[in-house]
Amino acid sequence: MKGKQTQFLVLGLGLFGESVARNLFALGKDVLAVDQNAALIEDIAPYVTQAVQADVTDEEALRALGIRDFDVAVVSTGDVRSSILVTVMLKEMGIKTVVAKALDELHARVLKKVGADRVVFPERDTGMRIAKALVSPHLVDLMELSDDYRIAEITLPEKWEGHTLGTMDVRRRFGLNVLAIRRGEHFRVSPAAEAELQAEDTLLVLGKHQDIDNLLR
Repeated sequence: MKGKQTQFLVLGLGLFGESVARNLFALGKDVLAVDQNAALIEDIAPYVTQAVQADVTDEEALRALGIRDFDVAVVSTGDVRSSILVTVMLKEMGIKTVVAKALDELHARVLKKVGADRVVFPERDTGMRIAKALVSPHLVDLMELSDDYRIAEITLPEKWEGHTLGTMDVRRRFGLNVLAIRRGEHFRVSPAAEAELQAEDTLLVLGKHQDIDNLLR
């Protein structure tokens, strides 16, 4: 692995693990993908930095991969027992950040107890995003950052068309920070107050859950 950039380890290549590994690599990150299934390793090999067939619950196999060098590990194994076991081993080996996939709230609580730094619910979160998009016509996409904050991509409210960010005073009136404006294929990151808003724009905004919900209503 090259450079000093953050290095990612993805353990378990189900739908979630494969998607995370591919997308991290597409973003230019170093990614080591590990799974016991040879077919999955063969499929993902062209789309990650390195793909290795190994039993992710085997402590010696993990040590042989030199995983101490990795900054972030994503635990995406298919069952409760193995995800808990792997999380414990990773933390004992000194991995700085462990992100683990949970199947339900009880599973999540156990993962946090044994050291997971972040727990995700891919199926639940996907369902939530789809449901919100169906009932909120202005919502394009949504990403939960924490229990309090989220990032949302929204279509431009009709009343904002032709105004600038400054005249709309988005932060004071709506409690939101506009991170970027997308116009077609072009992104304007950290737009200035004089940025004019057009009908085809979508906005990437950061804010509290309630503030974003209020805007969407």
